[in-house]
Amino acid sequence: MREMPMEFLRKLKTPLELKTEFPLEEEIREIKEKRDQEIEDIFTGKSDKFLLIIGPCSADNEDAVLDYLHRLMKVKEKVEDVLFLIPRLYTNKPRTTGIGYKGMLHQPNPEDHEDMWKGIIAIRSMHTRAVRETGFTCAEEMLYPENHRYLSDLLSYVAVGARSVEDQQHRLTASGVGIPVGMKNPTSGDMGIMMNSITAAQSPQTFIYRGWEVKTKGNPLTHSILRGYVDKFGRSMPNYHYEDLKRLQDFYQERELMNPAVIVDTNHSNSGKRFLEQIRIAKDIMHSRRADGELKSLVKGLMIESYLEDGAQKIGEGVYGKSITDPCLGWEKTEKLILELAEEASRG
Repeated sequence: MREMPMEFLRKLKTPLELKTEFPLEEEIREIKEKRDQEIEDIFTGKSDKFLLIIGPCSADNEDAVLDYLHRLMKVKEKVEDVLFLIPRLYTNKPRTTGIGYKGMLHQPNPEDHEDMWKGIIAIRSMHTRAVRETGFTCAEEMLYPENHRYLSDLLSYVAVGARSVEDQQHRLTASGVGIPVGMKNPTSGDMGIMMNSITAAQSPQTFIYRGWEVKTKGNPLTHSILRGYVDKFGRSMPNYHYEDLKRLQDFYQERELMNPAVIVDTNHSNSGKRFLEQIRIAKDIMHSRRADGELKSLVKGLMIESYLEDGAQKIGEGVYGKSITDPCLGWEKTEKLILELAEEASRG
């Protein structure tokens, strides 16, 4: 018999089995329901609060992440009249070449070997602690659509990355998750691809998911995320400027999609991964919103990468609260920026 090209290591428990083994208390369910409604009101225009999806590039260390969230909670109390904070707890890290650290899902300990089941338990534990200790329901990247339901009762926001946005399974799954889904523009910068993805996710779908035939009603809260792109020479090119936002507005009008909205990612190709540029970019976007009432309605928030320490480190260097993936803003700069953005938002 010909040898199988895949080695099947073990059968993992289903999301339902995991949720039964690690159930949530009613208080957490109530917090999520309340926050989900507030976020929905922002995307549908019932609330004029401005979203900040903010946190580490990759949530690699539970203690450091919870430390960050406790600090964020104190800032939230100062700005919640105008800003709505959604922490980034990204535990699935896409890799361009498929090689390297792929996030806590794969490696609960970045210096240890891969163990997917330990990873699933670890990310559920961290997200649960986040809600229980700080009242934050968080954002994740949907790197693996079939894994979404391991965390579906804890998340309030999902992003589909630049390398996944063309994938059929991501688009169809996004149509049935019940929370806002941000579709990033692809690394090529082709806005039409992103808009096709939003159209697919906003539409009713029938497809195979985790061995089931499933049907969705479509997700009217699916929207765009502008993250910059890479040109044919490999150079990072931004797409957050006033003209880019106006062109996106035209795309929405042409498509007649529900709840036109964009979140602008201030890092990645918009900053050329120069993390300090996020401060200037964030303020530039706020200026564009003030200058144009239609853009104020379209631009619902920002995505910012920040952690406890400035920059990034290699795995094993052991600096507490410093990113082991893309470089991030440190806490002092983060706190200052949040307060400044709140002031900008309050000015209208």
